[in-house]
Amino acid sequence: MINKLVKKIQETNAPIVVGLDPMMKFIPKHITDKAFAEFGETLEGAAEAIWQYNKGIVDAIYDLVPAVKPQVAMYEQFGIPGLMAFKKTVDYCKEKGLVVIGDIKRGDIGSTSEAYAVGHLGKVQVGSKSYYGFDEDFVTVNPYLGSDGVTPFTKICKEESKGIFVLVKTSNPSSGEFQDRIIDGRPLYEWMGEKVAEWGADCMPESGNYSYVGAVVGATYPEQGKILRKLMPNTFILVPGYGAQGGKGADLVHFFNEDGLGAIINSSRGIIAAHQQEKYAKYGEAAYADASRAAVIDMREDIAQALGK
Repeated sequence: MINKLVKKIQETNAPIVVGLDPMMKFIPKHITDKAFAEFGETLEGAAEAIWQYNKGIVDAIYDLVPAVKPQVAMYEQFGIPGLMAFKKTVDYCKEKGLVVIGDIKRGDIGSTSEAYAVGHLGKVQVGSKSYYGFDEDFVTVNPYLGSDGVTPFTKICKEESKGIFVLVKTSNPSSGEFQDRIIDGRPLYEWMGEKVAEWGADCMPESGNYSYVGAVVGATYPEQGKILRKLMPNTFILVPGYGAQGGKGADLVHFFNEDGLGAIINSSRGIIAAHQQEKYAKYGEAAYADASRAAVIDMREDIAQALGK
């Protein structure tokens, strides 16, 4: 799957992943009105609105980008109907040829971690048969419980040729409370980066330069990104924090390798809620998906300019 992601980045010339993180305040009124008319102001109504909103965005941007990243918490808050909307979104994006990164940030130990890995990446055994659960292509993993929480995922990655992105240096302002702590003379995120490279060395595909084990490093910390890029040369880096969190194209240069690959940049609100920004207000609510498409094009140009392409 990592080779598929690399190929699609090269085909689209867009190292971009669109975060499908829907919130009710983002969804145009005509969508919620229709969903509520059918299902009422219920969890089912909210889930239907989310699904239709996502579908409109995906239809507008699927030819421009290689991947999407639905954040499961935005769906879980609506209970079982929300999870059904999550699954419909995953399946529809895959039908459109997009690589799907499930932003689940799971991290536990033993049988619990195994169940997360099976449920999101692998197959669950039911009697004599086996079934995919959510069936994303990649998921995000929190490694701070240690290798016990990660190895069940790497095992499934090898079996299914899928991938994970391990949290190393996250984009949020308080990440430094723990991730920047100095341990034996070096910050924790550097130790974690080395561990990711170690896990990745055991998870290389038969061809290609990048491992099934990727890393998450925030765009808001470009200097740390520069260090981590050197520590993890065969690791694909998922870079959140572009746009709404303050990251810009100029901050991204050091996340990439000399081959122009090695990183994929996430934007969520900046794309899916573009119609609510002054820059794209001319599109209005009715054409929210067109605003999202315009935001993707602008982001692609910003990144290309920063990389000198």
